[in-house]
Amino acid sequence: MTNKQDTPAATSCADDFDPNSLNMEDAIKRIQSMLSPLNAYEQIDIRRALGKTLFENVKSTINVPAYTNSAMDGYAIKHAERENNLLLSGTAFAGKPFEGTLKDNETIRIMTGAAIPEGADTVVMQEHVETQESSIKLTRPISFGENIRKQGEDLKLGETALQKGRQLRASDIGLLASMGISEVKVTRNLRVAFFSTGDELKNVGEPLEHGQIYDSNRYTLHCMLEKLGCNVLDMGIIPDNIDEIESAFNTASKNSDVLITSGGVSVGEADFVKITLEKLGKVNFWKIAMKPGRPLAVGTIDNAYFFGLPGNPVSAMVTFYQFVQPALRFLMGQSQFENSVLHIKCISKLKKRPGRVEFQRGILFKDENGDFVVKTTGNQGSHVLSSMSKANCFIILEQDSGNIDEGTIVKVQTFESLM
Repeated sequence: MTNKQDTPAATSCADDFDPNSLNMEDAIKRIQSMLSPLNAYEQIDIRRALGKTLFENVKSTINVPAYTNSAMDGYAIKHAERENNLLLSGTAFAGKPFEGTLKDNETIRIMTGAAIPEGADTVVMQEHVETQESSIKLTRPISFGENIRKQGEDLKLGETALQKGRQLRASDIGLLASMGISEVKVTRNLRVAFFSTGDELKNVGEPLEHGQIYDSNRYTLHCMLEKLGCNVLDMGIIPDNIDEIESAFNTASKNSDVLITSGGVSVGEADFVKITLEKLGKVNFWKIAMKPGRPLAVGTIDNAYFFGLPGNPVSAMVTFYQFVQPALRFLMGQSQFENSVLHIKCISKLKKRPGRVEFQRGILFKDENGDFVVKTTGNQGSHVLSSMSKANCFIILEQDSGNIDEGTIVKVQTFESLM
């Protein structure tokens, strides 16, 4: 086990350059290399499947639509007879098809969704005919097969409708219902345990004494994890006591797929999280060249994955969204979870020193010309949680860049794509 005295003191987590910090790309690769998607599923009613991840491909059990039908209210005809006066011989409704075969020089009135009768091959919109007492005459040219929805046009029997790894949306639930599928296999919810560390932390609702602060990280973590559909185990606040932290690690690793902590991963005298991980499990890495959020411990303990987030509230959120959330989505088996990046003109001057990728909080909006621009929220301190509340995006500044002048095109990652 590494002692605190063995930790190099030359480089602080506040420094902009640290030769021992991983760049973001390498950190992401290391995380990806240690992960294996959860191989467990549950079969649930499709009405409970919104936001869940498909565990296997879904193939269509029927043709959709199940029969060739009309796309319009109008008249079913034989296209070859489109220039004739056509005798009206019946009506077809959705769910109540016309019984019989369409004969020469005949037509039937047909409603949207009604089955196309045998002998018909085209539907004329009702607005494009001239009606007489018992016959019709087309008033406009029409193409063969117009206004007809063919059997299996949407999905054919046996066709893959939805692929494994898809996070189900409302339209997907409707698609499943259109095939008559009432239940679907989805990856079971990830079990995620989390706790905060620090003698200075108090629970919301308790009185604060001098030198104490309220623990906000567990509340943001709870919301971010629930939004992902995880089953969460909030283990509360663990004091800066190595024995209690070790006990919490053991409990969490036995009852969860993932353990997330906040605080205790820096180089302070009472930062025991990394030491405990080294003793009980395996450390993959623990420092990243980014701001805010350099101290990020990543590793494994027993069969659980571990992510030790920084204690500062903005740092905790930034590292969660950039590293932990993609990892959790991968564990859930989701196949598409990249966070989109826009290139937008920045109308603020931004301070930055080379050495770390920075995620500054910004406000994306339309200017008087209707063009999207972005500006800073102001104070970018990692303790300023209000900057996250005011912001609707991250302004991403590259590792080697310095100060940003007003009017510079910058990378922007919207919160809408993250949260």
